[in-house]
Formats: sequence, C-alpha cells, structure tokens
Amino acid sequence: MSNFIDRVKINVKAGHGGRGCVSFRREAYVPRGGPNGGNGGKGADVILLADKQLGTLIDLKYQQNYFADNGEEGRGKEQSGADARNIVIRVPVGTIVHHAETRDVIVDLDSDGMEYVLAKGGRGGKGNAFFKTATNQAPRHAQPGEPGEEGIFFLELKLLADVGLVGFPNAGKSTLISKISAAKPKIADYPFTTLTPVLGVVKPEGRKSFVVADIPGLIENAHKGAGLGFEFLRHVERTSILLHLVDVSGMVPGDPVENFKKINTELELYSAELRGKYMAVAATKIDAAEQDRLEELAAFCRSEGYEFFPASAVTGAGLDRLLRFLADRVEEHQQQAAGNNLPDGSRRA
Repeated sequence: MSNFIDRVKINVKAGHGGRGCVSFRREAYVPRGGPNGGNGGKGADVILLADKQLGTLIDLKYQQNYFADNGEEGRGKEQSGADARNIVIRVPVGTIVHHAETRDVIVDLDSDGMEYVLAKGGRGGKGNAFFKTATNQAPRHAQPGEPGEEGIFFLELKLLADVGLVGFPNAGKSTLISKISAAKPKIADYPFTTLTPVLGVVKPEGRKSFVVADIPGLIENAHKGAGLGFEFLRHVERTSILLHLVDVSGMVPGDPVENFKKINTELELYSAELRGKYMAVAATKIDAAEQDRLEELAAFCRSEGYEFFPASAVTGAGLDRLLRFLADRVEEHQQQAAGNNLPDGSRRA
C-alpha cells in the first residue's frame, strides 16, 4: 500500500471559552467584601501550519478528529482561568483547504511556515468582578464562555514544483528524474511503475535549483478512468512548465506524434488551463532510437513551434542542454509579475 496520501477529510472543534466566576470576598476583618470572580480562559484554536519537511497528508489519514481543550473557568480572588493550549496540525506546503460540503476554497497554504486558524477557540466569560459598578456593587452573575468554532474540512495536496513531467507510461520520466536529481523512483520496464508523484530537486551548475515533479503516466482515455485516470494530474497544476517526454525507441507502442497528441488531449480534457501551460518536448531513449521515429517527432515539433530536446537519461546525451533550457524558463517565469505571460519565443502547448 502506498504511503502517499494527498486528499483527506478532517473534523475539527475548537475549545469553548471558560465560564466566568461568581465570587465574593469572605475574609475576616474585611468589611463589605465585594465581588472578586475572575474571567474564564480562552478556548484553544485549531491551527494549520505549512511545513516543507512534509510531503504527504498521511498523518491526517489516520488521525482525522481534532478536538481542542476548553479554557479554564475563572476563580475567586479575581483569578482568571488559563487559556487552553492551541492544537497545531502540520501539513505539507501546497495543501489547499476546502469546506467539506461546498468544496469552496478556504485557504491555500502555499509557503513554508504559513499558518491559518481553521477553528477559533471561544472567548472566556467575564467574572462578576468585571460587572461591578457604582450602582451595582454586588453583581451576582457572570458570563458563560463562548463556544468554539467547529466544522468538517477537505484537505487536498497539490505539490509545488517548477517543472512537471508528463507522458505515456515507460516514456522515461522516472529514469530522467533519477538522473538529474537525488530522487530515486522505482524504475522498471512495465507500465505504471510510478504509482505516486515524485519530486526531485535539480541543481544545475552555477544556476538556481528548481523542482521537477514526475507525474504517474497517463494513457489514452484516462478521462474515462483508464489506467490511473486523472488521479495525480492536480500535482502539475501549479507548475510553470510542462516537459512532455516522448519515447522514440519503440518501447512505447504507437507512433510518437500520435502518442504526443493523445496525451495532450487527455490534459485538455482534465483542464483547459493545464493544457494551456508552456510546454517543451523531450525525445527520450535516443541511445536506442529508431531514426524515423526521432526524425518524425522532431519535424512535428518544428512545425508546431515546440522547443525540442533529444536526450538519453542512460548515456546523459542532451541532458545539459535540456537542463539549461529548463533553468532559463523557470527563472523567466519567476520574474513575471503575474506569472501569466509567456517567455519570449515560447509557445503554449
């Protein structure tokens, strides 16, 4: 069973505020002792905290109920009850929080250390000492604590990566990411070796590092549930660049150009916005390429305006040029104010 969990539902309840105290001084030699009931303490909040050390929501899969403590009640001698300690739920950076019923987005925790109060604890009630006035010197009432907020929420993880790798199973995505980063996905010569997304940090020499996401392979009719369906495509929605890997060795059945078009069709069926992202094309396994397949794909990319990179993750051929290109595109994207304009000379998928 995979330990990669990217969608969970949780039930949270913040703490109630503590009740205020009704109390009067009862001391010898202290005439006309007045009200001295203290205030109740605040109920605990339930807080989400984005933590870059986490890569999955698996902890929340097995702990779905979060009930915070109530504030302490006030005491005599104007002693306030203690505030309850907040509950902090750590989640991966990139977690989006929705209302469970409406699926409306509440918050997108897209930066490390970002906090969000998911359920606010109730305020403590005032003790009777608070209500003492010149005309009411012996108030005999106090406030109850306010109830804490509660609700059911749906959490969805969308990985934060600069470059998303897409393509048919066995197109070489896992081999490429294992070659250019420290990520070590499982690699084999059968379909759907990669069953969960894999992130790798690429550090080109003399350039800023960037993050690449290896997304499990799509197949034709994924929108109908074939293969892995659209299970993990949400993880490339945040990327600035899509790198479409196309096998030219003949290991992946079918014509390379037709395979390229089929995957793009599936991307568009999932999301027009995703299909509109900047895309470059890498011909993979050129060390074992069938020359006519390679030339056909290269001619197609030239005619359609796609940047084209023949490469072999096994021999390393073409990887330096590909990484320089990706580093340039990532830096250009990061410099764009809104992130919506295309780099010069580029083409949408």
